[in-house]
Amino acid sequence: MRTVDPARHRERRRHIVDAAAGLFAARGFERTTTAEICKAAGMSAGNLFHYFPTKRAIFHAVFVEDEQERAAKAGRFAAALASDDPWAALLDVVDLLTAPALEPLVPALVMEAVIQAYRDPELEALLSRDEEDERGAVTALLRRAAAAGALDPGLEPEATAAWVMALIGALYTSAATDPSFDPAAQLPTLRLILRRFLRPGARPVRDPAPPSAAES
Repeated sequence: MRTVDPARHRERRRHIVDAAAGLFAARGFERTTTAEICKAAGMSAGNLFHYFPTKRAIFHAVFVEDEQERAAKAGRFAAALASDDPWAALLDVVDLLTAPALEPLVPALVMEAVIQAYRDPELEALLSRDEEDERGAVTALLRRAAAAGALDPGLEPEATAAWVMALIGALYTSAATDPSFDPAAQLPTLRLILRRFLRPGARPVRDPAPPSAAES
């Protein structure tokens, strides 16, 4: 009986996923064919299906972090939550969550994943689990910042975390849909927005006064 080399098996799976990711980013999931993936990976359909039962399984694998990636991410979260400076730790987590947007294929893949998640409960659950972990870390840091007086007291940490995640998501959306948008160049702006609107003492923006009777 032939034995399976686990390292070789993981390597071949990663090779397939990497080959398919470029196609999914450029063409989308629906328009990418198994034949195209086989050609990009340099293997037959029979060999491909030895590693993945379906094209959708390959697509899911694009968004599953390996053990080393998960451990590194968990370590960054743990270090941030243990930091004595919750504000600096929050910016470190924002840097961690925005870093993939600087990779050429990732924003388009994220957009495609969002589209597919509407019709794929398994993928939606996978993405939601990661998003919950990320939002949980941001919320925890905002609570610590509030306790340390480093967050505007008018902001509720959980609701504010939702807006921070929305700003991070907007970086991916803009990178995927606007060819002129440079996410690396926009990261300083994102950090400035967070400083200016989350830190205590920020100058409030007042609504313009309604016109007087004489002006109307």
